Amino acid sequence: MSIESGVSFLLIIFIFAVTPGPGVFALLARSLASGARPCLSLAFGMVISDVIYLLLACLGLAMVARQWAGLFLVIRIVGSLYLLYLGWKLWRAAIDPNLHDTASKGSFSTTQGLVQGFLISASNPKVIFFYIAFLPTLLDLDSLTPTDVVLAVLLTVTGLMAGLMLIAFCASSARHLFRSKKAVRRLNRTSGAIMIGAGAWLGLHG
Repeated sequence: MSIESGVSFLLIIFIFAVTPGPGVFALLARSLASGARPCLSLAFGMVISDVIYLLLACLGLAMVARQWAGLFLVIRIVGSLYLLYLGWKLWRAAIDPNLHDTASKGSFSTTQGLVQGFLISASNPKVIFFYIAFLPTLLDLDSLTPTDVVLAVLLTVTGLMAGLMLIAFCASSARHLFRSKKAVRRLNRTSGAIMIGAGAWLGLHG
């Protein structure tokens, strides 16, 4: 992989990361409710799924991946229901602004974030299409060396984490504007509505 193609690939991955979809909506909701730091595990869970798809494509298993429609359906339904549940919890969250930070940050474990992120990305049609159908137009998968594959993985992780965490930090910055009880109630319900919307989108778009 040349320097030019590597830079181009990184830029495309970054743009792909910030393109609206269930993952971006989930990050917005989580960051608005809990700040940017809890989004790290959520974003990394998405990245793990993307890297798996990347490796499947590089190993020539795109045809096999397309046969997993039943598994994708199950994952999408589980991910959708989980997002709907989290949205409902955010909608009904406590409105005490003094307790909002600690309560919301402690409501999601790292494992929960990883699982949620993985489910969202693994079942997202946008992600599946990108790695199984669009990626072969960016890279000559048949001529990739093991070094090229490792480089592609590193660039994917870098581009995705940069894009996803940029979204998280931007949303977290806006979060600090909400301090009154009325504002926190609106924030919780906005976050919940975004999460519910992401769950509905994931469940309906297969």
